Parts: sequence; structure tokens; C-alpha cells
Amino acid sequence: MKGDTVKAADKQYLAPIYNRFDAVLDHGKGATCYDMDGKEYIDFTAGIGVNSLGFCDDGWVKAVTEQLSKLQHTSNLYYTQPDTQVGQILCQRSGMEKVFFANSGAEANEGAIKVARKYGVDRYEGRRNKIITLVNSFHGRTITTLTATGQEGFHKNFGPFPQGFDYAIAGDMEDLKNKADDATVAVMAEMIQGEGGVVPLQESYVKELASFCKERDILLIVDEVQTGIGRTGKLFSYEYFGIQPDIVTLAKGLGGGLPIGAVLLGGKVADTLHYSDHGSTFGGNPVACAGAVEILKRIDEAFLDEVRQKGIYITDRVRKMPCVTGVTGRGLMLGVSLKEGLTSGQIVKEALEAGLMLLTAKAKVRMLPPLTISDEEINKGLDILEKVLSAHNQ
Repeated sequence: MKGDTVKAADKQYLAPIYNRFDAVLDHGKGATCYDMDGKEYIDFTAGIGVNSLGFCDDGWVKAVTEQLSKLQHTSNLYYTQPDTQVGQILCQRSGMEKVFFANSGAEANEGAIKVARKYGVDRYEGRRNKIITLVNSFHGRTITTLTATGQEGFHKNFGPFPQGFDYAIAGDMEDLKNKADDATVAVMAEMIQGEGGVVPLQESYVKELASFCKERDILLIVDEVQTGIGRTGKLFSYEYFGIQPDIVTLAKGLGGGLPIGAVLLGGKVADTLHYSDHGSTFGGNPVACAGAVEILKRIDEAFLDEVRQKGIYITDRVRKMPCVTGVTGRGLMLGVSLKEGLTSGQIVKEALEAGLMLLTAKAKVRMLPPLTISDEEINKGLDILEKVLSAHNQ
């Protein structure tokens, strides 16, 4: 088997930090890919929400290839066009004023935390520096974003951790109000807790949270690393609630397969960062940004409506499947709850063997298909899932 040599080299040379699925992927198109031995898979993962336009989309490949043949990197000591294009589109479509580019979701969240802390210094002479995040949240794997992550399981083995963080129970405004003292500078939240199990925040809670932060001059940071760039059927998931955050973080789907992160800054913090306050060698890379421009140009209202309709269709079909007890999420970010006795890992493993790529999110099976997945690919994937689940319906 051709893939066996890759697995052997992986085991010999790469740090064993990933529990890889048993597939050596080789090439793909749209939401369909093939391993090195020619087996076909329907992709309901999009590289954990990264491949917005699926594998090797013609327009995206053209955009990044043309830029790659012109200028692959310069550093931020010089101006280039692609990053200014992405910045302009993001600001115009979000109502934010400035953008800082990084290379990942963790870096974007680190940047947001730095902006919040700097705001506390500028406006409150450093008396405000605490950031409240939500229990069950996930914000990254750097030391600081691990600290910001509201899951105790991530707070092991890597201490001591930075100070200045506290955790409030998601959906419980009284708990948040009790935690928000005179030292609090920001609250950071995901509108749908992705790694936490595809758990959406309630509309009433989000609106009350936004109002509370505005009244107290507490910055509201919305982590859109997984939910942003059309994933939920809106360009940004916070749009469902009619709120305007002070800071928004992006990554994953913005690059379509190349590393990129972004921190969007609203009016209150637009001028917080100055020369030498922050930086990134690769941030705003012209090739990654060329891909991002292509993605943002494609995601118009008609595109977003299709994402919403696909999500409704998948949800309706999955809810009727054997062994399914519920479906959470929005658009093409969905979590499937299973009957007692079935584990998400078990179903994902069996689905992969049958030709469907899925993810887990704690006890749930998680679906993050490419936003461009075709109806044929959706039905092909759902047929596989239904067959796998039916085998457990005894």
C-alpha cells in the first residue's frame, strides 16, 4: 500500500502530537478527495473549517498562483496590494475600522488580548487588565490562549500560566456580572463554542452581554476563528444577534487553505496599537491574502443563503437518522448528538472507513463541510452516515 510508507515516515520523524485518522490523503476537488491508494472520501471537515471553497477551487488556485508568480513574500517593511484589499473588504463588510493580520486563530486571539490590555493601559492607566472568557470555550494553543480557553483539561502540564483571566458560565449573566470587577477590561466569547461541542450561545444572553459591556466600557471580543467567513450562513456569526463587537478575530476559512489570521478593530480600539506595539513577519502575506480576496469576493448574499439552505437540509436529514438525539449549530457548522452508548470517535472512525470524513467535538459528531459542497456530495455523505448509524440501531 502506497500510504504505508508515509505512515512509517510520520511515525519515525514527526512528533507524536496528533492522533491521525487512518487515511493518507493525496488529491481532491470540491468536497471529494482521494487517498494515495485511490480510495474516495466525501469531506465533511473542510480541514477543520479551513477549506471554504473546498479542495483546489479553480478561482482560488488561480488567485494564489498568479500572486505566487509575482511576489511570494516581502515582510511588513513594505506595502503590498493584497493585504490592503483584504483589509478594505473586511472593514467595509464588518463596520470595523482597522485590521491587523496574523497567521492563525491563536495568533489572532493573542493580538486581540494585547489590544485589550493596551486599551486598559491607555484609558485606565493599567488598572484594567482582566479578561473574562466563558467556561467551555476554546481560543488556541499558545500559552496565553490556552489560559484564555475555559476548559480545565487544557490547563495541565504547561504552567505557570499568565495572570489576568477569569471564567464565567456561558449563558449565565449573573455569574458574568459577579466576575466583572473594576479590573475587567474585556470579555471574549465564541457565538458557537466549536471545540467545546458545537454549543450556540442564546440570543438573549448575547444581547444582554453586549449591552452590559457597552455600559461598563468593557471591550467585547468575539472569536470568529471557526464561525466566521460564512461558516454559519452569515459572514460573521455575531450578525445573527444584531450586535457590534469592539474586536473580532478571524482565521481558518479566511485563507481557504493557506495560513492567515486577522484581528478586526472597532472605533473604540482602532488607534490602540502604534508603531512597534505588535508585529508579525508573515502576517499579511501576499499569497495568503490573494486567496482571501478571492474568497471574500465570492461570499455574497446569494452564497450565504445557499450555506443556510444547505445547513437546514443537512440538519433535517440527520435528525431523522437512527441513533441521533439532536443537532446543534448554524449553517454548515453542525454538531450531532448520539444515543447513549455510542461515542463520536467510534462513528467518525466507521464513517471514514466507509468513505466519509467527519470530526468530533467532545461527545458530538461535528460537520464542517466546504461552503461550496454540492448537493450530490451532501447526499452521498449523508447516505454513508445513515448507513453507519443504521448498523447501530439494534
